[in-house]
Amino acid sequence: MDFIPYGLQWIDEEDIDEVVRVLKSDWITTGPKIKEFEDALSYYIGCRYCAAVNSGTSALDIAVQSLDLPQGSEIITTPFTFVATSNAIIYNGHKPIFVDICSDTFNINSDEIRKKITPRTKAIIYVDFAGHPCDIKEIKEIAREYDLYLIEDACHAIGAEYDHEKVGNFADLTIFSFHPVKHITTGEGGAVATNNEELYEKMLLLRSHGIDKNAFDRYGPDASWAYDMKYLGRNYRMTDFQAALGISQLKKLDFFIKKRMELVSMYNELIGDIEFIRLPCVKNNVRHAWHIYTVLLEGSIDRDEFFKHMRTSGIGVNVHYIPAYRHSYYIRNFDINRDDYPVAEDVFSRIITLPLYSRMGNDKLEYVCNSIKKYKK
Repeated sequence: MDFIPYGLQWIDEEDIDEVVRVLKSDWITTGPKIKEFEDALSYYIGCRYCAAVNSGTSALDIAVQSLDLPQGSEIITTPFTFVATSNAIIYNGHKPIFVDICSDTFNINSDEIRKKITPRTKAIIYVDFAGHPCDIKEIKEIAREYDLYLIEDACHAIGAEYDHEKVGNFADLTIFSFHPVKHITTGEGGAVATNNEELYEKMLLLRSHGIDKNAFDRYGPDASWAYDMKYLGRNYRMTDFQAALGISQLKKLDFFIKKRMELVSMYNELIGDIEFIRLPCVKNNVRHAWHIYTVLLEGSIDRDEFFKHMRTSGIGVNVHYIPAYRHSYYIRNFDINRDDYPVAEDVFSRIITLPLYSRMGNDKLEYVCNSIKKYKK
C-alpha cells in the first residue's frame, strides 16, 4: 500500500484543459477569469459578492483590515485552529482574545464568549472546525447585543449548511480557502464572501495595493493612466489560471462533498465499535462539509505512540490543531494561561486526524481502519 496522506486534491483532465486554455490566452493574471470565478462562487453560496485572493490567509487579512477598527481593538476567536486566524488579527494591530471550545464539535463555545467581552471588543472570528458550522444563531445574537462585527472562518466549510442555508450568508464576512487539502483547490487561493457592498468594494482595493484606478477626477477626464492609492493594501491577487482551475473545481464541489460523506459513513461503521475511539459529532441542524475527519483517543491510549504506529504503517495521520497560544510567538508576546482553556487542552492531547479526501479509495480507508484495530493487538 502506498503512503496515504491525510488530504489530497483531485485534479482531472477537464481541470487541466481549463488551465491550459488560459495559459494560451492573452490573460495570465487579473483578467476575466477572476470575476467569472467570483460570480460562480457567489451563485453557489447564494451571497451577493465574493472577492478572490491568493490564499485563505490573505482573505482573513483583508477581511479584518476592511473593518477599519480602532488600533488595539480586541477580537474574540478560538485558539483551536490554524494560526492564520489569530495572526490576521495581529497583522492589523489588534489583540486576539481566545475563548475555549465545545467538547463535542471543537468549535468556539458560544456560552463562553460573553465572559471575554470588554469595551475594547469589536469583532468575533468564529471557525467552523473540520467543516462543522458553529452555533451561528447564538453567536449572531451576541454580536447584535454588543454591536460586534462577525467574521466566519469557513476555510474548512465551503458547501456546509446551517439550518438549511449555505455557510457564507451569516457573518459580515466569510472566509474560504482553496489550498490543495481543501474541498476544491486553485493551488493556493482564497476568497471573502459578503453581502455588504461597501466592505466588498474596499476589499477589492486592499487585495491590489489599495489602489483605485477610477481616479480620473484627480487627474482630468481623459487621464486613462490615472490611479490613486487609497489604502495601505498588499498584493494578494489571484492569477487567471488559478481562477480557471477554481471554476472547473467548483462545478464538482457537491460531488466531492458527497464522496467525503460516503467515506465518513464507512469510517463510522468500521471503527465505531472500537472502545478507544470517539467518533466526531454532527449536530442535527447542520450539513457537515467534512474537510477533515478527526477522532479522540479514549482511555489510556497515548496519542503520540498511536501517531507513530499509524505513520509507520504508511498512513499520514495528523494533529489538528496545536492551540495557537502554545506557539512560541504567542508565548513571548501574550500573557496566556493554558489552564484557562481546559477543553482545548484536553482535546489537543487526544485528537488525531485520519486520512479523508474525495478520491480516497475504499481499499485505502479499510487499510486505515485495520491499522487502527491492530494497535491494541
